[in-house]
Amino acid sequence: MSTRLFRHPDGALPNTLALAYAMTGYIGGLWLMATAAWPWALAGTLWFAHALIISAYLFHEFAHGTIFSSPAANTRGGILMTWLTGSCYARYEHLRRKHMRHHVDRADVISLDTKALLQAAPAWARRAMLALEWAYVPAVELLMHAYVIALPFLSPQRRADRGRVLAILALRGMVFAALGLLAPRALILYAVAYLIMVSVLRFADAFQHTYDAYAIPDSDPVPADRVRDKAYEQANTYSNLASLRWPRLNLLLLNFPFHNAHHEKPTAPWYRLPALHRELYGDAAAQAIPMAKLLPPFHHHRLKRVLADDYGEVDPRASHAAGFVGAVSVSFLTAV
Repeated sequence: MSTRLFRHPDGALPNTLALAYAMTGYIGGLWLMATAAWPWALAGTLWFAHALIISAYLFHEFAHGTIFSSPAANTRGGILMTWLTGSCYARYEHLRRKHMRHHVDRADVISLDTKALLQAAPAWARRAMLALEWAYVPAVELLMHAYVIALPFLSPQRRADRGRVLAILALRGMVFAALGLLAPRALILYAVAYLIMVSVLRFADAFQHTYDAYAIPDSDPVPADRVRDKAYEQANTYSNLASLRWPRLNLLLLNFPFHNAHHEKPTAPWYRLPALHRELYGDAAAQAIPMAKLLPPFHHHRLKRVLADDYGEVDPRASHAAGFVGAVSVSFLTAV
């Protein structure tokens, strides 16, 4: 039995730094939000939000088992990240299994068809959701997070989780109530930071695939309506890089934008993805699209994306992303 803590010897330093940043950003950012003067409180909000983002991507690493050598240690680390990001209402093993389906099935499998739900909703409710999305409030993602909480009370298969969810709601409710009494401003800034995290994650998730999406029960297989081989996976996966010129900027998202490399080798740790990307695709990767080119379609399609039947089309060879509508409700923090 291995006694090494980290799965890879070269992972000790980068993983320690990433974990330390997530924890210090969470604690330090919250302290600034609660106690500091407004300029520092706002800086603390951004720091806190970024710590949440890194925590989310660390959860992704734990789910793939790339950080610790022990599966049990990776599970504990993943559970901690779900608590930091507010995704603890879902069981870690459910989150991990659904994300693994994304890799194995080469499709987006979701439990709630938000498009069908909104189409069937009263007109006022649909207009309200679209109005929030127009104002850049990630309403669909928040709906998915709420669905995770409600699922044990809607699905007989998840009935056993009702007590667990109620206990988490009570615990987090008491913590937020205490924070609101001691530092009301911090409670408001926490909400702002949380919305920043959700918005950043949804922007990254929106433009990484043109997979088919299926709203099916977790136990159902993906329809065999097309060949989903490795070639299909790479052709429908995109590396939405923060910068082509300065690749280290992708560390802001824990190198998650090197998505083709991640899908080619899902067990490669986050700190090796830039080198793996260069090894596999060189400096002119056909599937690489700078985020600067994705901001316009993210803006222009923000309402169409909510109800669209597919993710649109993109010609990465010409760095043309105007037709890339993008995905919604595919976050690895809510896919249960």
